Amino acid sequence: MTRTDPSMRFAAIGLDHRHIYHMVGGLLEAGATCVGFDPATSDERVLTGFRERFPDLAESTADRLIDDPTIDLIVCAAIPAERAAIAIQAMRAGKDVMVDKPGVTSFDQLAAVEQAVAETRRIFSICFSERFIVPATIITGKLIADGAIGRVVQTLGMGPHRFNRAIRPDWFFDKRHYGGILTDIASHQIDQFLHFTGSDDAEIIASGVGHFGGPDFPDFEDFGEILLRSDRAGGYVRVDWFTADGLPTWGDGRLTILGTEGTIELRKYVDIAGRPGTDHVFLVDKAGTRHIDAASEPLTYFRNLVADIANRSETAMSQRHAFTVCRLALEAQAKAAWLPAKPAARA
Repeated sequence: MTRTDPSMRFAAIGLDHRHIYHMVGGLLEAGATCVGFDPATSDERVLTGFRERFPDLAESTADRLIDDPTIDLIVCAAIPAERAAIAIQAMRAGKDVMVDKPGVTSFDQLAAVEQAVAETRRIFSICFSERFIVPATIITGKLIADGAIGRVVQTLGMGPHRFNRAIRPDWFFDKRHYGGILTDIASHQIDQFLHFTGSDDAEIIASGVGHFGGPDFPDFEDFGEILLRSDRAGGYVRVDWFTADGLPTWGDGRLTILGTEGTIELRKYVDIAGRPGTDHVFLVDKAGTRHIDAASEPLTYFRNLVADIANRSETAMSQRHAFTVCRLALEAQAKAAWLPAKPAARA
């Protein structure tokens, strides 16, 4: 029987993105012990927020934490392009790793991480927060498993984000550091497509990126889309940085799942002009329509990962799935057309 191990010890390295808060918080709630963190950061606001949330955690250096033989897991939300190197160093020191998405920003990084996993047999897990810290996705998975909407044939995933220019560090605007909008935030929707359709792999049929915002950052990708297909289903992804300031949260993230006998829509963070709170699930089936408040559904990713580290299992997420999401996101980014199409040069 799978068990969680409260003696599991972890440390945080790479406090460059606010996702580190729920990564550390989720593990603490799962019963793990945080040994300490490296305060090095590219964004002092993230570090300040971390210290406020976890005032009792000890500070150390990355090298000391990686070299500490009593630490089982390193969690990392560093600048995206730096996560793979930190993960590889940690795995070669005998530690499992949980990184924020995207786990990698290039094919070379992906190959190096895959090699490190093969050689060390350590766990490389990616915290896809738009699924793993959203209770609505847990309820949805149960509904699909119970056959509530028949066979899933298509997903429509939307990941809008608020730009929040004033709080963004410089690396946020440099593709060399964040990898592109499809490598970065569209990885969430690719993860969900594979998960909810039960697909082991997929093909990128078409993809595009563009800049439609202000002139300050003309090369910054603020819009992206992907059309993908597996041997089981099809999917469409749209991601952007255009959430208006009037929305009471950072983005109106939604996922619509089409089945042969019904549909499920997840309104993860807000039901605009409607019900209060988060995690709204709308089910349409042969019996009618139904709203499900999923906010109180327990999350499973962090406690499953703690158990995986103890049991050397794959209950939180398979290693193959993590690598497949990375590869598909990189492929979508690599083949993306620029939107709108640039006019042809005059003869």
